[in-house]
Amino acid sequence: MNTIRRNLRRCALATTLLALTTPAWAGDVVIHAARLIDGTGAAPREQVSILIRDERIRAIEDGYVQVPGADVVTLTAGTVLPGLIDAHLHITSSNMDPPQRTTPAATALQAAQNARLTLLGGVTSVRDVAAADITVAVALKRAIAKGLVAGPRLWVAGQALGPSGGHMDPSNGMAPEWADHGGDWKAGVVDGPEAVVRAVRWLHQQGADLVKIAPSGGVATLGDDPNAQLMSDAEIKAAVDTAHAMGMKVAAHAHGRQAIENAARLGVDSIEHGTFADAQTYALLKKHGTFLLGTQAVGRDIYALAKAHPEKLPAGVAEKAIAVTPILDKNVAAAYRAGVRLGAGSDNFGGLATFGSDTREFQYLVESGASPMDAIVIGTRNNAELIGAPADIGTLRPGRYADIIAVAGDPLQDITELQRVKFVMKGGKIYKRDGQAVP
Repeated sequence: MNTIRRNLRRCALATTLLALTTPAWAGDVVIHAARLIDGTGAAPREQVSILIRDERIRAIEDGYVQVPGADVVTLTAGTVLPGLIDAHLHITSSNMDPPQRTTPAATALQAAQNARLTLLGGVTSVRDVAAADITVAVALKRAIAKGLVAGPRLWVAGQALGPSGGHMDPSNGMAPEWADHGGDWKAGVVDGPEAVVRAVRWLHQQGADLVKIAPSGGVATLGDDPNAQLMSDAEIKAAVDTAHAMGMKVAAHAHGRQAIENAARLGVDSIEHGTFADAQTYALLKKHGTFLLGTQAVGRDIYALAKAHPEKLPAGVAEKAIAVTPILDKNVAAAYRAGVRLGAGSDNFGGLATFGSDTREFQYLVESGASPMDAIVIGTRNNAELIGAPADIGTLRPGRYADIIAVAGDPLQDITELQRVKFVMKGGKIYKRDGQAVP
């Protein structure tokens, strides 16, 4: 009898633990929404019902509809929107240290926490555009897809590709005995078109969804000039042709005008940063349908650190940040006015901002002249099109995943409402309710 009692207690404890660790979910759910912004750019709708079956939206109907047997989620105050998308994030990164100072296991554990915080911040999909270790990025993506880890949907690039001494060379500034150390930590360092082709194919083999290249120098790295084109046109073309043949898109880190324009002519899908673009550049981006992501959040963060504590940044980085960031902000405003196709990405890598604060990018888009509705569309529908998944994410329409957030106020009146997300659902599962994480 004592054995039976012990077994019953163990079963009860296991059931309790399961209930505490499983997100709330039911096959049929109805959300009663006071105000709905669907991500398409259409005017908000008042008092509607979102009917959800399993992971996807089945219908959106006027009025507060009752469905027999369905769970009802009452959001009859505030505003309901599509889950936000961050199209330039580094979710497996947490600081500015080189990979020699951590292990893949430690990176994976931290990445799982980064993913959870990002999701709770209202970001339900992420394009992860560079990771020091492709195996960690792919493992995290698959663990989230299986429901083992709470996090946004991921499209991952793995190691970004660039030339020796360029923005993506992790050995910049290191002593030769360390810089020449073996392993895959320098797998993204490519010199010549043949090396680029091999690297792209290797990334595809490892499970990457897209390819990130660095035609220009960068800001937060040693010794490279943001204005200089460091990859040859032949190397850029090799990356684009090989990636597109394998069904992968190409994101190009490019600050300087020459690198931006050559990358766009050669067929990259997006320009990341794009700082020194001008009217001629905007016309070229529009001609080729190339997305531009201004990544203002990281620019402002590194600028603030450079002003307050330049000693905390690598040599020369503070000077670059102070010079580049104001130009980057003006460029986003000018590109928006010129009608360039914009995407939104925070470029958070955990070294300057906490994960979960990634939605500040919407505020900065509005400060750069975008209307609040346009900023929302840029960070939902546009980003979904950039990723290549507009039939699944980015808008609240029948057939799309039930990736849904809610805020207490009206983001069309105060865009910073998107920094205070109160409700998060991804794929029909609730992860945050009334401003609190669902265990």
